[in-house]
Amino acid sequence: MTDQTETVPGTGRAGEVHADVCVVGAGPAGLALSLMLLRSGVGVTLLERSTGLRRDFHGEILQPGGQRILDDLGVLEAAREHGACALDGFQVLQDERLVLDIDYRRLPAPYDCLLALPQRHLLHELLAACRAQPGFTLLEGYRLSGLLRDGGRCTGAVAQRGGGRTATVRARVVVGADGRYSRTRMLAGIDAGRTEAFDQDVVWFALPAPGRATGHVRVHRTARGALLVHDTHPGRLRVGWTLPHRSWNRVAALGIDVIRAELAAALPGCADLFHDHLRSLTDLTLLDVFATQADRWVDDGLMLVGDSAHTHGPIGAQGINLALQDAAAAHPVLLDAVRAGDASRDRLLPYEQRRKPVAASVHRMQRVQAKALLGRGGPVTTRLRSHAAALVTRSRLGERITRKVAHGTDPVAVRTDLFDATPAGLRTTGDRV
Repeated sequence: MTDQTETVPGTGRAGEVHADVCVVGAGPAGLALSLMLLRSGVGVTLLERSTGLRRDFHGEILQPGGQRILDDLGVLEAAREHGACALDGFQVLQDERLVLDIDYRRLPAPYDCLLALPQRHLLHELLAACRAQPGFTLLEGYRLSGLLRDGGRCTGAVAQRGGGRTATVRARVVVGADGRYSRTRMLAGIDAGRTEAFDQDVVWFALPAPGRATGHVRVHRTARGALLVHDTHPGRLRVGWTLPHRSWNRVAALGIDVIRAELAAALPGCADLFHDHLRSLTDLTLLDVFATQADRWVDDGLMLVGDSAHTHGPIGAQGINLALQDAAAAHPVLLDAVRAGDASRDRLLPYEQRRKPVAASVHRMQRVQAKALLGRGGPVTTRLRSHAAALVTRSRLGERITRKVAHGTDPVAVRTDLFDATPAGLRTTGDRV
């Protein structure tokens, strides 16, 4: 994926690139937003600190709302062809007894499933689509080191790569799409608004499991806690083991043999897989589960999207969905700002005003879901949860909840009517000095 990359020559002197918009972070939100802007005639320079877009672990469950956006961009089917797993919905099992069944097949086709899509497949297609557009420059392997300022207005970014290479990107707007630990947000002096909203952390791992597909995202609840399990490509199960918040160091000190035994006791049907494939602690990846809601998402010349603006827990598989919807909501606002030559906070504010309440709503929903699905409790609590789950499964309430989780409270569509070949601003391919 690196052979076509445009980079600033490593001559030891600074390279300078001019663009309408500088996007920091080549994840789903950053690439999707870049593609929307490019197709609207906006010149985009994309900074990505990794090379080859290698990402060891990232969420991969796409809700129908996110699928629709990718379909509007024309990349969903191509990404699926690399390998994906369609899942019929969410299930909760209490001691291996089904108590909750959220069936996505009730939703209108073609977005009537969850999709486990490895992120590398998605990023590959989004990047290929960006490269097919004029006005795109990818600075790969460059880490954001500073923001350019003119008074209080952001006017670009400075990034560095190994070997002393420096790139200066001058842009009308800088968009931070660089994740939960966003350097863009930090350099802009914006507080992340972190809260310890969840009682659990999640340890993730994947196991080869040919012939063991379930066709669902499942939460297996026992007296020992909860395991999240879903199929993933190719022929694997991805498992999330929930632990009390900040208890991982104590658990890890027990060693992999004790951990394997604990997992096997919680999910006996996968005991052989745990024994055969979990060899060391390096096979496990800890996700520190917390929530963030940045105090502001836009400034003069600056915008935050996705996890840079708001971070969520894994319950309900909302992360990628929200990030893609953020990109679709940001696209017309940024296009308007570039065309007007005005990237002030007031001009960018409609994006924040639209999406910030959505993120807050998901935070509230996830806190309830985490306590209901993952929280610990005695026999009485377990019975109450089972009765509530049965009600949701059998009633029309379940259908309403499914639609809300699948598409969100603000089901954003891509403004394809704004796609054209007319230059919107500088429309450069990257001027270098």
